[in-house]
Amino acid sequence: MVKLQSRSATSSRTLRVLVAAASVTALGFALAGCTSGSGSSANGQYGFPEATQSSSSTLTVWVDNTRVAALDAFKKANPDVKVDVVTYDGSANGSNTFQTKMQLFDQAGSGWPDVVFSSQNNDASWASQTSNGKQAFAAVLNQGYIDDSTISGFSAGALDPCTVDGKVYCLRNDLAQSVLFYNKTLLDQFGYSVPTTWEDYQALGDKVAAEHPGYIVGSVGDSFTPEIYMWASKCQANDVTAARAITVNTTSTECQRMASLLDDLSAKQVLSQDSVFTPEFLQKYTGKVLAMPGPVWYSGAIFNSATALNVPAGQMAVAAPLKWGSDDAVTGNVGGGTWFVSSHSTNLEAAKKLVDYVTTSDDYQVDLAPGLPAFASAAAKWVAKQQASGYFTGDLSAITSSASMVWNGWGYPQFSQEAIWAKTVTPAVASGSTFSSLLSTWGDAIKNQAQVSGYKVN
Repeated sequence: MVKLQSRSATSSRTLRVLVAAASVTALGFALAGCTSGSGSSANGQYGFPEATQSSSSTLTVWVDNTRVAALDAFKKANPDVKVDVVTYDGSANGSNTFQTKMQLFDQAGSGWPDVVFSSQNNDASWASQTSNGKQAFAAVLNQGYIDDSTISGFSAGALDPCTVDGKVYCLRNDLAQSVLFYNKTLLDQFGYSVPTTWEDYQALGDKVAAEHPGYIVGSVGDSFTPEIYMWASKCQANDVTAARAITVNTTSTECQRMASLLDDLSAKQVLSQDSVFTPEFLQKYTGKVLAMPGPVWYSGAIFNSATALNVPAGQMAVAAPLKWGSDDAVTGNVGGGTWFVSSHSTNLEAAKKLVDYVTTSDDYQVDLAPGLPAFASAAAKWVAKQQASGYFTGDLSAITSSASMVWNGWGYPQFSQEAIWAKTVTPAVASGSTFSSLLSTWGDAIKNQAQVSGYKVN
């Protein structure tokens, strides 16, 4: 019998200090018995087979370019630990690089990195499982390996994407719920009010198109677009209901209403079809972003960044997630990043020191990290630092309150929604198709990928 934490059994949403993470469902998977390699302990003191340990071995750590700063800070604070940093794409946009490379190492029987950062939240679904008799890549973290005080220090629900059948397989780097960023200076200049509903948001876009062409109220050019918009509309495109069961309904009223909104504002050119990370976006829209729904990490990655929009201090503000009519507001979760320790590591003590540092240390998470830390005490300090910096105008309570608003009807299956959207929807929209006309096509692509990945599709 597979023990499951059902979707209805959501975790506590109590706000801890200043911030709480999105409460999402942690799904359980049956774990087959692990096989141990040569020189390893079959049982292991931490709940997984352990390789022969060597405290002098060099840690190989895979990170994306953004997390290089975390490793630099760790090496400065821990000069006695030898670290080999390897940069890769972080599995961004659902590239699946992490899983693909680990499968190759499984086949070779060697080569696994000790620690891996991933920008995706669905990697625990495969990294926790044995495959073809091969040992699961991810080490179990909450059975004595990582201190209980560290595990419990994460914001409520933050580790749900990392939890499989009660076992924690990764530590969350940052939280990624969406809020509404807006340029208060421009809104005041144009005489517009801050929208509180999606209907208000659409009306704002209509006014901007008519009265201030060239300005935008959002972007739909990235692979994580459905996580910003469709998830926030309660579109049931990705509802993981059991270990290998998913409900896909992309033609529901909730999906159609958001698709219609995106069609309207895209046709009026107030939603950019360029990725926010491209030179084209910066060239066209620097100084012209009036509003933008997006993850909290937009604060440091897009707005307060010399390499992105670089909006001057005192202009940007943060509002709560938008809602539909009188419904309660919900939001999507756009990444957040996760840190995995390899069960094959020959220096688990050093690996533990590293993942503890990069996820909980103020030296990185408060002083350097661009996004809202998943570790509660660091999150409180990070929000306070942003408030004190004077960059944002107004209070940042929306960042705090929105953390508990992530809708739990969108899960974390083994396959990537971002990759499906990027292949199915983005190019078709760029060629002139509407979002509304693509809902069925999008849904079929999800169903097909789910079935290939071994899911029963409802």
